[in-house]
Amino acid sequence: MPMHFGIADTAPTLSLLQGVRRRLWPAVLVLGLGVTGVLSAAPVGAQGLPDFTELVERVGPAVVGIRTTERARTARNGAGPGADEDMLEFFRRFGVPLPNRPNPGAPQQPAPDAEPQQRGQGSGFILSADGYVMTNAHVVDGADELFVTLTDKREFKAKVIGFDKRSDVALVKIDATGLPAVRIGDVSRLKVGEWVIAIGSPFGLENTVTAGIVSAKSRDTGDYLQLIQTDVAINPGNSGGPLINMRGEVVGINSQIYSRSGGYQGISFAIPIDEATRVSDSLRTNGRVIRGRIGVTIDQVTKDVAESIGLGKPTGALVRSVEAGGPAEKAGVEAGDIITKVDGRTVEKSADLPRIVGGVKPGAKAQLQVFRRGAYREVGVTVVEFEADRAARSSDKEPAKPQASVGSLGLAVADLTDTQRKELKVKGGVRVDTAEGASARAGLREGDVLLSLDNIEVSSAKQFEMLVAKIDKAKPVTVLVRRGDVVNFLIIRPAR
Repeated sequence: MPMHFGIADTAPTLSLLQGVRRRLWPAVLVLGLGVTGVLSAAPVGAQGLPDFTELVERVGPAVVGIRTTERARTARNGAGPGADEDMLEFFRRFGVPLPNRPNPGAPQQPAPDAEPQQRGQGSGFILSADGYVMTNAHVVDGADELFVTLTDKREFKAKVIGFDKRSDVALVKIDATGLPAVRIGDVSRLKVGEWVIAIGSPFGLENTVTAGIVSAKSRDTGDYLQLIQTDVAINPGNSGGPLINMRGEVVGINSQIYSRSGGYQGISFAIPIDEATRVSDSLRTNGRVIRGRIGVTIDQVTKDVAESIGLGKPTGALVRSVEAGGPAEKAGVEAGDIITKVDGRTVEKSADLPRIVGGVKPGAKAQLQVFRRGAYREVGVTVVEFEADRAARSSDKEPAKPQASVGSLGLAVADLTDTQRKELKVKGGVRVDTAEGASARAGLREGDVLLSLDNIEVSSAKQFEMLVAKIDKAKPVTVLVRRGDVVNFLIIRPAR
């Protein structure tokens, strides 16, 4: 389970005790291991507390357990029969290296005549009476066989219709009819502080119900989704189960936790059901998820950079590199641009851009608002379908002879050769031959290419010297720097 939040077969759930302890009852008694009981010092009873029994009776039959199997591999991270799959999954999801394990990227083949072995467990819920089931992608990914168990103990072999790792949503199908199905809720009506429950199979304990409240909405923990944060307890085996509101509607898929120990620590996350439904509909129709892309690498805009270049507040997505021949390059987007809007929708932070662009139909034209060298401009870009990330290219650069000595910024720069400009696809810019003092402290180094200084485009070493001569030596200077295939703003601050 990756520290960035997840256990591969896991689902969130806050114990009712924690919510009650904070607000209503003065005395708490913890009984046994993992079992909590609540006692009140006064004979008030349970007045004012939510009653989840009706919800569980209504929704519970539509929640399923999912177990996966796989045949023993000749090289499967070194795990032999009987290995603790929950522990291995913990290491996998949190990116912890496994000691004395073969390279996980090496080819893995099923052992001859190997018997299927238990791989993992998770949860899911029935979307429709004809057997479509939603769960997490990490529950089904890598499984050779998949089995769905209903609350009436019937078990079905399931077929994976498709899964999407970026959203962690999977759709599977069982051959059955007349099944109880969940009702889908409206995530926009979900409020921070309202009660929610989770049903799943933590550690294989079927139909386990846990409860808590919505702690926050729109948490940035994924590439394409903002997640619902709850304090519902989540443990291995809960992943893929439903997060349910007090109206008995599914509002999310329990997916991840944040933990330093690998166990539940009061913070868990669920995928909003509206986003998950869009993904599952696409999987059902196309067998894959279709997303748009424009071919840029982006980063956050810091407060210091925003103020220094005249943007005002840290908003938008900083374009660090533009894919050669990609849609953004064809449209005229440049490295160093800050994309602030897409089709009128504000890009508050860099994580918003891939989500907004991802929702644009490939082939459609999107209108970008970009901030470049102190001014806003509009750029029209044709969105293409998302594909695998391309490896960054690095060009061998010809050595250039210094044409300037170290100046007040601690920089010695030289003109770029025609070949270098062609390779970098820039019209101007100068190469850093020496970076000392304030420039070195700002992070500049030999080989960097300076593209602008305080929002003024740099065209030559001579012009750069003229710009430096005019600046206030007591104030910070913002430079746009290219290193390899990416750009970034750096602020050179005078020594105090």
